[in-house]
Amino acid sequence: MTERSLVIIKPDGFARGNTGEVLRRIETKGYTLVAMKILTATREMLAAHYAEHEGKPFYEPLVEFMSSGPVAAVVIEGDGCIKGFRSLAGATNPTEAAPGSIRGDLARDWGEKVQKNVVHGSDSPESAAREIGIWFPEL
Repeated sequence: MTERSLVIIKPDGFARGNTGEVLRRIETKGYTLVAMKILTATREMLAAHYAEHEGKPFYEPLVEFMSSGPVAAVVIEGDGCIKGFRSLAGATNPTEAAPGSIRGDLARDWGEKVQKNVVHGSDSPESAAREIGIWFPEL
C-alpha cells in the first residue's frame, strides 16, 4: 500500500551535513521524495507536532533543540514507507541503534538533556497525515 511519511533531518543532522546522506538512503531504498523544504521550526509548529508530549520533562528541551537551527523537512512516498523509514532510521537511542542504520552510523549520545539522533520519521499513517499537515499545509 502506497503511503506517505514525514521525515525531518533534525538540527544536529542538518548542521553536521548529513542531509544528503539521509536523502541518499531514502532514495536508495526506493522511496520517492514528494516535497522538501529547509526551515527553522517555530515554537507553534513544534507545539502542534509534539502535542502529545506537552508537560513531560523532556518536552521543553526537545522544543528548544528542534527550534535551535535549520532542519530539512521531507515528505516521502512508497509502499510501506512509514515502517521502512523507521527501520532505516534505527533505534531512537543512537547508542542502541544498529550499525548500518541512520542513527547507528550518524548519531551518538552527546550526554545532553535530549536525544540528538539526526532524524524523525512518522510512526503511523495517522501521525504522518497530521505531521505532514503541520509541516506542509500546502499539500
